[in-house]
Amino acid sequence: MESIIIALFVVGYLSITLEHPLRLDKTVPALLMAALIWGVLAVGFHAGWFDVIDTYENTFSFASGGEQAEHGFENTLLHHLGKTAEILIFLIGAMTIVEIIDLHRGFEVLKAAVKTKSKKRLLWIIGILAFILSAIIDNLTATIVLVTLLRKLIIQREERLWFASMVVIAANAGGAWSPIGDVTTTMLWIAKNVTALGLIEYVVIPSIICFVVPFFIASFLPAFRGEIQVIDDQGIPNERLLSSKKMLFLGLGMIVSVPIFKTLTHLPPYIGMMLALGVVWLVSEYIHPEEDFSKERRHLYSAHKALSRIEISSILFFLGILMAVAGLESLVYGIAENGDPVGTLRYLAEVLNSTIPSQDIVVMLLGVLSAIIDNVPLVAASMGMYTAETDSLLWHFIAFSAGTGGSMLIIGSAAGVAAMGMERIDFIWYLKKITWLAFIGFAAGSIAFILITGGSSPM
Repeated sequence: MESIIIALFVVGYLSITLEHPLRLDKTVPALLMAALIWGVLAVGFHAGWFDVIDTYENTFSFASGGEQAEHGFENTLLHHLGKTAEILIFLIGAMTIVEIIDLHRGFEVLKAAVKTKSKKRLLWIIGILAFILSAIIDNLTATIVLVTLLRKLIIQREERLWFASMVVIAANAGGAWSPIGDVTTTMLWIAKNVTALGLIEYVVIPSIICFVVPFFIASFLPAFRGEIQVIDDQGIPNERLLSSKKMLFLGLGMIVSVPIFKTLTHLPPYIGMMLALGVVWLVSEYIHPEEDFSKERRHLYSAHKALSRIEISSILFFLGILMAVAGLESLVYGIAENGDPVGTLRYLAEVLNSTIPSQDIVVMLLGVLSAIIDNVPLVAASMGMYTAETDSLLWHFIAFSAGTGGSMLIIGSAAGVAAMGMERIDFIWYLKKITWLAFIGFAAGSIAFILITGGSSPM
C-alpha cells in the first residue's frame, strides 16, 4: 500500500515538470499531490496499513497506540506544517520588502551602478553579487533581490531567463559555505555538526569552483554574447524618488539584520524577517517619496500595494511541494540497519549507504537527489545516519552537496523555486539549457573538495 503514496508523488512531480505541455499551472498538481498524499496516509494510518514516524524518530501505530498514536499523527502533521510555514513566512517577508523597495524605485540606484550593456560582463557582475549576497542574506533572499534587479536591466524576457537561471547556480554555491546561506547549512550549524569557521575553511573553495566553472562555460554560449536590450527611459517616469536610496539601504539592511537577530536571540529566521518587514513597513508609512506628497498618493508606495504584487501562486506551490515531501518523510517504509523503523527518505539514504562502498559517492548522490527531493529531509536523514564529530569532513561535504546539488533542477532549491515563480521559468527549458551547467559546477566542486581534503570517507 505504501506504493500508492509513492505513485502519487511521482505523478504529481511529473505533472509539475510537464506544466506547459499540460497547460496547467504547477501550483495545482503541487497542492493536489500534498493533499492526496496526506489524505491517503491518514486513511491508511487509521486502517492499520501504515505507521507514521515524526522527526524525532518516534513511531506511531494506530492499531496498537489508539488515541495516543492519533495525537502523534496530528503532531507530526502540525510539525511539518510549522516547518513549512517558517519558510513561507520568511519568503513572504523577503518578497514584500523587495516589493516595497521597488515601489520606491530603490533598485534604480543599483541599476545606475550597473553601467555595462555587455551580456558577458553583466553575467559575471550578477553572478558575483549572487555568490556574495547569498552568504550574507541567504540564497533565497539574494535570488529574489537579483531577479528583481534583472527585471530593471533587461527588457527581453527570453534573455532575462538565462541570467535568472544562472543566479540560482551562483546563489546556491554562495549559500553552501555560510552557516546562514542555506537552510541545510543552518540545520547542520544549529545541530553543532559544523562551525562557521569550519564551513569557510573546507567549503569556500569548492563553492567558488562550483560557481566559477559553469559561469566560465556560459560566458562562451550564444545567449551571453553581444549586448542587452535596455529599457528606453525616455518619457518613462522611472527616475529616482526622494526615498529611493533610503528605502534601498533600509530594506537591504533589515534583510541583512535577520541572521544577526537569529544569532543574538537563537530564534528561527522567520521571526527576524517579521521584525525586518515591520520596520520597513513602518518607515514606508511616513517617508515622503515626492516633494509634493499627498495622502491621495500614499497608496502608490504603501506596503499594501507591495503585498498585492507578490506571486501568491508561488507561495502556494512551495506549500504543496514541501508538504508532499513531508508526507513521504513521515511514512514508515522500512527498517534501518540498527533495527529501527525509518521513513521513506531515510530508508532511501540507508539503502544508498549500504549498497555503495564509497561514502563520498553516497554524499554526491545525496546532492543529486536534493535536486529531485527537497534537500531538507535528505540532510535530516543524513544527520540521523551518521555520528561523526563536529567539523568532520563528512558534514562539510554534505553541506556542499545538499546546498549546490539542488541547482540541477529549477525546483531543486528554494532559490530555484523563487526564480521559477517570479519569472515563470519552465521546468523543461531549465532542464535542457541549465541543468548540464549546474551539473558540471557541482561535479567540479565535489572533485575539488575530495582533492583538497582527501575526501570524507573514513580512513
